[in-house]
Amino acid sequence: MKKILVANRGEIALRIMKTAKTMGIKTVAIYSTADRKSPHVRFADEAVLIGEAPSNQSYLLGDKIIEVAKNLNVDAIHPGYGFLSENADFAEACEANNLIFIGPKSKAIKIMGNKLAAKEAVKQYDIPMVPGIDEAITDIEKAKQITNAIGFPILIKAAAGGGGKGMRVVENASELESQMKRAISEATSAFGDGSVFIEKYVGSPRHIEIQIMADTHGNIVHLFERECSIQRRHQKVIEEAPSSVLTPESRKKMGEAAVKVAKACDYVGAGTVEFLLDEHHNFYFLEMNTRLQVEHPVTELITNTDLVELQIRVARGEVLPIKQEDLKIKGHALELRVYAEDPLNNFLPSVGHLEVYQLPQGKHVRVDNGFEQGMDIPIYYDPMLAKLITYGETRAEAIQEMLNAINHYKIEGIETTLPFGTFVCEHEAFRSGNFDTHFVKKYFSAENIHEHKKEEAQLAAMIAVRRYLEDQKKLRIPN
Repeated sequence: MKKILVANRGEIALRIMKTAKTMGIKTVAIYSTADRKSPHVRFADEAVLIGEAPSNQSYLLGDKIIEVAKNLNVDAIHPGYGFLSENADFAEACEANNLIFIGPKSKAIKIMGNKLAAKEAVKQYDIPMVPGIDEAITDIEKAKQITNAIGFPILIKAAAGGGGKGMRVVENASELESQMKRAISEATSAFGDGSVFIEKYVGSPRHIEIQIMADTHGNIVHLFERECSIQRRHQKVIEEAPSSVLTPESRKKMGEAAVKVAKACDYVGAGTVEFLLDEHHNFYFLEMNTRLQVEHPVTELITNTDLVELQIRVARGEVLPIKQEDLKIKGHALELRVYAEDPLNNFLPSVGHLEVYQLPQGKHVRVDNGFEQGMDIPIYYDPMLAKLITYGETRAEAIQEMLNAINHYKIEGIETTLPFGTFVCEHEAFRSGNFDTHFVKKYFSAENIHEHKKEEAQLAAMIAVRRYLEDQKKLRIPN
């Protein structure tokens, strides 16, 4: 494998290219008109304009991307995450054009891309699942019959997608019809498929996922868990590894279950098996993400691995260089997704110009970044600027490193999730480990941030007054 085309943009494109460069592999970047000045375009050995700013006119043009790859004698395509990363047709088209798709085979993507098909595939392995139905429906009367059987509260989920789209929690029968209609409409708009399934809603859930890696020789390992319970709109903002609530026994059981899920679809490459953990620490299979996750850096830091390098090695047909017994957890890592969003305004996107953009540095600080000072934030894509990752020997150290790094992250011109990161890391529920996916709903509000800023300003003023009085005292002391 001498040349890789990275079918993505921003921080993940750069992240992949850096590992490829270390491995002596040439890289090709693709970019839209909105991304002409992006760092990933300059970093690549070659760069090709793929289309206009909207993703359906650029980063989602699978046939055009394959054409570029063939014209430039590319050996493999790495899709990153998002865009075409979980598109089975694109993976199949790569295979048909003698291009290595750095990811699983199209069959595995198809199975795991549909939540119901995924559940059907793992049934034989006796993996715990949330009570619910094993068929997709759009019929509201049938939905009423199902909820009568399993009881409220229930969760309606789009069968064909994720990211919180088409997802509705229903507390009682009077809400069912309206919420079904909304979920079907949203699922149709987002995925072109309005079918949904219904399952029992788990109270006080935690979102735990297991990183797996599999080669073409039948070897599968898991690289432990990530805790992803700090979310807004069912989407992750802060992730950490390991989880503060798993015991060695539960970690082993969940890891073994994740390996079984991978076996169920003949998986190859990097993947993530997602579980719900209830208040009694019972776990239930949710779904499998058939790609590299946004939050993969925290796993890399606690296992001392390069997951992108392992992806490339597996795609080249190599045997995994690590065995399960080789893998040990060392220390703790935390990741904050730095979104161009305003936490004080319901996390709405904050587009604008990066007047100041200075990254924190430090021995235990890593920033996977895709922007530079002076750039504009485009409105066409996910609003994530970068990922701020910190490491410590203990969880408390990793949290403190994160607070220090946030303080040294300088951004002017837009609002970001950095103040939210501070709020979370200083909150007793998070610091104690006693939290779930309802953290934002329970504890976070614009008023809390304002109050926090007010307290910080008062503290700063008190420190300044104290220093002034001490200085005055020194000046009055005669020689």
